[in-house]
Amino acid sequence: MNNMSNLDTLDRKILHEVQLNNQLTSAQLSEKIGLSPTSTQRRLNRLRAKKVIESDVAIVSSAVLGRSLTMMIAVTLERERSDIIDHFKKSVRREPVVMSAYYVTGDNDFILIVSARDMVEYEEFTRNFLYDNPDIKGFKTTVVMDRIKASFYIPPWE
Repeated sequence: MNNMSNLDTLDRKILHEVQLNNQLTSAQLSEKIGLSPTSTQRRLNRLRAKKVIESDVAIVSSAVLGRSLTMMIAVTLERERSDIIDHFKKSVRREPVVMSAYYVTGDNDFILIVSARDMVEYEEFTRNFLYDNPDIKGFKTTVVMDRIKASFYIPPWE
């Protein structure tokens, strides 16, 4: 079930609703889409098993947790070899301050979204994670002034 053509209208309604609120009970969700709670739960389980729904996430206030700085970092690798790219991907996945990461085309190889308490923590991250990595040619940081929207919503309609 990797492409949208395998999804019917009810699947798409489920995807829409759980993206808006993943805390709905089966009964609440079934009421919104017009299907029995049992059938709704069966479909939801299938969408999760097939990885159409990859995970359930919560968007947490970084300010409340004392992590007021968010940076976007464009990273360029020294060489583009598959082993270097794979190693960098693994290291990014293990790094807790990296909120999101994207392997991209263009002038840069990766875009990282990083959260930090302050510039001291960010400098420590750059020293340990970026400067000490011989596979990194360079990086450029953009500091986020205001988060306008945070979402993983994907319109489930063709």
